[in-house]
Amino acid sequence: MVHIVGAGPGDPELITIRGQKLLSEADVVIYAGSLVNEAILQFCKPEAEIYNSAQMMFEEIMHVISLAERAGKMTVRLHTGDPSIYGAIQEQMDAMQERGIEFDVTPGVSSFLAAAAALKQEYTLPGISQTVIITRRGGRTPVPDSESLKKLAQHQTTLCIFLSVNLLAEVKQDLLSAGFKSSTPIAVVYKASWPGEELILRGRLDTIVNQVKEAKIERTAIIIVGHCLNTKKEDRQMSNLYSPRFSHMFRQSNF
Repeated sequence: MVHIVGAGPGDPELITIRGQKLLSEADVVIYAGSLVNEAILQFCKPEAEIYNSAQMMFEEIMHVISLAERAGKMTVRLHTGDPSIYGAIQEQMDAMQERGIEFDVTPGVSSFLAAAAALKQEYTLPGISQTVIITRRGGRTPVPDSESLKKLAQHQTTLCIFLSVNLLAEVKQDLLSAGFKSSTPIAVVYKASWPGEELILRGRLDTIVNQVKEAKIERTAIIIVGHCLNTKKEDRQMSNLYSPRFSHMFRQSNF
């Protein structure tokens, strides 16, 4: 059996209870070493075989999994954050199905959620934004033209931009071209939740590129853009969820 497990955003305590249990029972662990905090490997048993997939090709990964299956060993394929977001797991699941290998997926906490926690920020403020777009800027890995950052940004929603901090100058130009003002608030969260390593940069579109350069951040960071980041309390609506004027199936209005 192969278990694809989301390791969470970095803090070892943010892996799920199920993920930690599977990791502690695994005979073979293949982890995404370019992103996963190696401190999470503390949950592995001493005799576990551990492989860093950052140094492996696709067929090498599948070869290790196939050998483990033939030997009756349990494998954990450990991905950063939640594996469904930029985890490249579909091709692995397809290959396992073709080989008749049984697998399941355990979700994890994504870095865009850890970034919100670090910023102490709600992305979906009533009257400001009720939509969150998770995307990346095209680079070595292209994106469909219909999903270009410039087109998506025209919606003026909260944007969580992955894998693009090394292209921040281009991200800035895309956002400006889409109608965002140079004063639009933006945050870059480096290693969200990583103990002792997390760094938060807050700025505006016209300042953030220099801020990131000065901080020497080139990877392992997420970009958050949107008006939720600087809206004052008096300028936003209160949620209806707990309003005494709002009735729902669990509570009647007092008015």
